[in-house]
Amino acid sequence: MPLPYRGRGSRLASSRGASTSVHSPRRAGRGAPSSSHALRLTRRRHSSEQVPPGPEPQADFRSGKWLQEHAGGDARDSQQTARAGMGSRHRICSQEEVVIPCDSDNDSGSVDLQLSNLEDIKKDPSSLELTDSDIFDITGLSQESFIYSYRHLTQQGPDNEANVERLIQSIQEVFNGELQSEFEKLTFLRSLSSLSQTLPYDETTESFIHSHITDIVHVLNMLIEEEPLHSLFSSVRQEVFITIANLSYQDIHLLFGSEDRADLFSLITKSIIALPSVETLIQLQEIMPSGSYNTECLYRQTFQAFSEMLQSLVVKDPHLENLDTIFKQMDPWLQSTKDHERERATASMAQVLKCLSRHLSLKLPLRFQRLGHFVALMALLCGDSVTEVAEEAAEGMHCLLHVTLRLKCTIYDKKNHPNLRRAMKKCQELLELYSIKQFYSCPFKIAQIFEAFLNSNELFQFVMTTLDGLENLKHPCTQKSAGELLITMVKNAESRFEKVPEIMGVICARLSIISQPRVRRQIINTVSLFISRPKYTDIVIGHLLCHPVPYDRHLAELWRTLEVELPSTTWILWRLLRKLQKCHNEPTHEKMAYVAVAATDALYEVFVGNRLQAATFRLFPQLLMTLLIQIHHSIGLTMSDVAVPSGLYTEQEMSSEVTPLCFAIQATKSLLLRTLCWQEFNIMEKNKGWTLLEGKECHLQGVSLLANALLERNHLLAHKVMYLLVPLLNRGNDKHKLTSAGFFVELLQSPVARRLPSIYSIVRLKDWLHHGNRVFKFLALRGLRYLIKHQDMREDIRSLLPCILDLLCETDEKIVLLAIQILLQLVGTMDFTTLTAMMKTLFTLFGDESRQVLTICAQFLKWKLPQEVYCKDPWYISPSEAGTVCKFFGKKCQGKVNLLAQTLMFSKNAKLPIRRAAVLFVGLLLKYVDCSELRTKGTDWIENEIISMDLHLQPGFCGHLDLKALLHDPEPSLCIIASQALFRVQKVGAEPDPRQSIAG
Repeated sequence: MPLPYRGRGSRLASSRGASTSVHSPRRAGRGAPSSSHALRLTRRRHSSEQVPPGPEPQADFRSGKWLQEHAGGDARDSQQTARAGMGSRHRICSQEEVVIPCDSDNDSGSVDLQLSNLEDIKKDPSSLELTDSDIFDITGLSQESFIYSYRHLTQQGPDNEANVERLIQSIQEVFNGELQSEFEKLTFLRSLSSLSQTLPYDETTESFIHSHITDIVHVLNMLIEEEPLHSLFSSVRQEVFITIANLSYQDIHLLFGSEDRADLFSLITKSIIALPSVETLIQLQEIMPSGSYNTECLYRQTFQAFSEMLQSLVVKDPHLENLDTIFKQMDPWLQSTKDHERERATASMAQVLKCLSRHLSLKLPLRFQRLGHFVALMALLCGDSVTEVAEEAAEGMHCLLHVTLRLKCTIYDKKNHPNLRRAMKKCQELLELYSIKQFYSCPFKIAQIFEAFLNSNELFQFVMTTLDGLENLKHPCTQKSAGELLITMVKNAESRFEKVPEIMGVICARLSIISQPRVRRQIINTVSLFISRPKYTDIVIGHLLCHPVPYDRHLAELWRTLEVELPSTTWILWRLLRKLQKCHNEPTHEKMAYVAVAATDALYEVFVGNRLQAATFRLFPQLLMTLLIQIHHSIGLTMSDVAVPSGLYTEQEMSSEVTPLCFAIQATKSLLLRTLCWQEFNIMEKNKGWTLLEGKECHLQGVSLLANALLERNHLLAHKVMYLLVPLLNRGNDKHKLTSAGFFVELLQSPVARRLPSIYSIVRLKDWLHHGNRVFKFLALRGLRYLIKHQDMREDIRSLLPCILDLLCETDEKIVLLAIQILLQLVGTMDFTTLTAMMKTLFTLFGDESRQVLTICAQFLKWKLPQEVYCKDPWYISPSEAGTVCKFFGKKCQGKVNLLAQTLMFSKNAKLPIRRAAVLFVGLLLKYVDCSELRTKGTDWIENEIISMDLHLQPGFCGHLDLKALLHDPEPSLCIIASQALFRVQKVGAEPDPRQSIAG
C-alpha cells in the first residue's frame, strides 16, 4: 500500500529532527577544517557523509573548541522533505548529506577536563558544597538539558484521522498475513514509523501500538532473520533500526522488558556487527551485482541507523538500565577477535556514550552495576592494534569519564562528599600532567584517573576484565595494555580490593599463556603488590599454597621472582613460615596437612630465587628449626599420608617419588646455601648427615650433627638459634619438642650457655629427667654433661644427684653411660651417704651385659683389669687361655667361693655365649677353691641353683633350671662344659676331709 506523502515526510523529519535538536548536524563540506581527526575518521568509516579533503590541523584536546558547531536546521528540513518523496534506492545511494545523530560538531568543553575552579578545592577541599554544576565544570561539558522536539504536528481534522486509520489498517494486515517482497517489508516498516509520529496527540495510535507490541516484535524479528548475514543487498535492516529508534523517542522500547525483546536486540546487533568487512562486501557486490545499490553507501547508512537506534535508547535513561542492557549486548563484540567487528562495536559504544553524556539526568536507584568492567574494556580498546578502534575507544573513554563523575556524584551521600572531592582533585592533578590526547593513548594513565572513582567491587571487575585481556594471543598489544592497566590499578588502589583469591586464581591460570617477558613481569609484580600488603598477605599465600606440588614452572617462577620492597620481605616470609609452623601443632597421628607440604615447597622456591635474601638471614633461626621439625614429621610418609584437597591431583599426576620428606630436605639444603653456611653443608654431606636426618631412629643424630656444625663454624647464628629455642622448647607436639630439644642441648656446649637463667637450662633439664620418654631423659643427661663443665653451675647440678642415681637402673645403655659420666665429675663433692648409695648401685651394674657399661664402671671405681685376664678368643675354644685366667684369679683373689657365686649368676643369662663362659669359668676356678671352705658351705647350691623368676620368664628358658639341668641343654658345647664343671664340683664334694682322716 503506497504511503501518503505526509506520512513519509513526517517520519523522516521526526526521526532526524529528534536527533538533531540536541546535536546540530553538519553539512558536507562545511566546517570541515575544525573537525577533529578522530571524528573525521569515524564519519568516513561509518557514514556516507563526504568529508572533503584538506589540511587536518592537530586537534587541541585541551581547548573548549575541539569541534565547532554549525547551525543548519532550517536548510536541513527542506532537504529532508524533498528526500522523503524519493524511492528507497535513490534515498540510500545518492550522495546526500547524512546526519550523525547525537554527534555534535561542537564538543566544546566535553574534552577539556581541567577545572578552573579546582584551585579553590586545592586551597580548602572541605569548604565547598558539591553540586551537579561542579561536575559539569570539572568535565567541561555544558549543563544542557535534553529537549527533543519533533516537527510541529497538529491535528488536521478528518484527513489526519483518515491517515492514521489507513496506517493502522495496513499494519494490521501484516499481522494477519506475511511479507513477501522487499517493497512490502519497507512499506510496513515506514508505515509503522510514520504511525509512531502521531503518538503524541492520537490516543488511537497509542492504544494500537501498546496492544500490538508483541506482534511488532515478532514481525521485526522475522524480518531480521530473513536478512543474510554474509551480505548486504537491501535497506530492510536500516528501516528496522529507524523504526525502533522512532518508537524509542516516543518511549516505546521494543528491545527491553521481556525475553523475546532481548532476543530481538541480540539478533539485530548481530545482523549489523557480524557482517563481513566493507572490503568484503564491496568484493561481493562485484561478484554478485545488485542493481543500482551501492553496497558501501548502503552499509554506511545502515550502520548509521544502527548507531542512532542505540543512542535513542539512552536519551532518557535516568537509571542507566538501558545502558546496562546495551553494554551486555555489545560486550562480546567489543572483545571480538575480528578487527572489523571490534571496530563497529567500539564506534557504536563511543556514540552511545557521547549521547548519554550530553543528556545525562540520573536518578536513584541506578541499575548500571558493571562500571569497572566497562572502564577496563574501553581502556583495553584504547590500546588496540587497529588504529581506528583505539581512536573510537579514546573518544568513548572521555565521555565515560563524564558519565562516571555524574554517577558518583549521584550515589555519594554528604558524608562521602569529601572522598569524592579528593578523587576529583586527584583526577585534576593527573590531567594537568598530560595532554588529553596523551592521556588516552596511555592505558596506565586511564587507570590512574579512573581508580579514584571506582569502588571495591568495580575495582574487582576492572582487574578481572583486564586479566581476560591477557588471553588475547592474536593481538600482543592487548596483552601489553592489560599488563600496564593491571599493575597501575593495583599499585594505585592500594588496599581497596575485594575477592583477592579470585583475582589470584585467574592470574595463576593466565601465567602459562603469557609469552611476552615484560607483561609476564608485570603480572608477577601485581602478585608482589598484593602479597606485600598486610591486608592481603595471608590471602595470597593461602591461595598460592592450594596448587599441586611440586609447583609447575610458572608458579615456581612466581615464587622465585617476587619483587617486594625491603621492609615487606620479612613480613611475607614470616607469614609463609607461620603457615608451616601452625601445622606442627596438630596431633601426629592424623594425616599431615597439605599446607605443610605446599609451604615447604614454596620456601624452597623462595630460597632458590633469593629475592628475599635479607629476610632469609633475619629469620634464619626460625626457618632452620621449622624445617628440621618438618623433616621429623615427614619421615616415612608418602603423599597418600597427606590430606590432599579433593580434585587437586589426578591419579596420573601423583608421582610415587614425590614425598613430603624430599621437599623438607631440599628446602633445608637451600636455606643453608643461601645463608652462606657452606661449611655446615659440607659437614652434613661428609658425615652422611642428610641420611641421618631422614632416618626414623637416627633423626636426632642428624640434628645433633647439624647443631654441632653450626656451633663450630658459625657461632653467631648458633647463638641466635639457642635464644630462639629457649621459649619454644615446650611448644608443639612430641616431634616438635624432640627436634627442638635435640638441637638446643648441643648448643649448651657454647660458653654463652652459662648466661642462660637456670630456669631455662638446669630446671628444664631436670623436668626432662622425669619425662616418660627415654629420649628426653637421654637429652637431659647430655645437656647436664655439657653444663657441668662450668664450675659455677656444678652446685645446681649436684642437687640433681638423686635423679641421676635413679637413672643408673635404666635399661637403656646410653642413659646409664651418660649418668655415670656425670657422676664421675661430681664424686669429689658427694657426702658419705650419697657416695655409699652410688657405690651400691654401681656394683649392681657389674651384671650388665654391656661391655661399655662395665668398662666405665671399672674406670669410675678406678679398677684396672690386669693384662693376664684379657683373652681375644672365646674361652671354650681356647681352654689354655681360660685356664691361665682362672689361675690368675686363683692365686691373686681372696674369697673364691664368693667369686664362684657371682659367676653362677651369669650362668642364668639368656645369651648362650655368656652362659657358656660362666659355666666354664666355674669348672676351671674350682681347681683353686679351698675344699674345706667349699665343703662347709656345701655344693648343692652349685649343683642345684634355681633360676630366679625374672630369668625364668626370659626367652629361651623353660621351667626351673639348675647346673644339672644344663646337661640337657640343646646346645652341645654347653652340655659338655656343664658336665665337666659338674664333675669337678661333685669330685670336690666326694673327697674326704683331711681333718676327719687324721682324727680317725
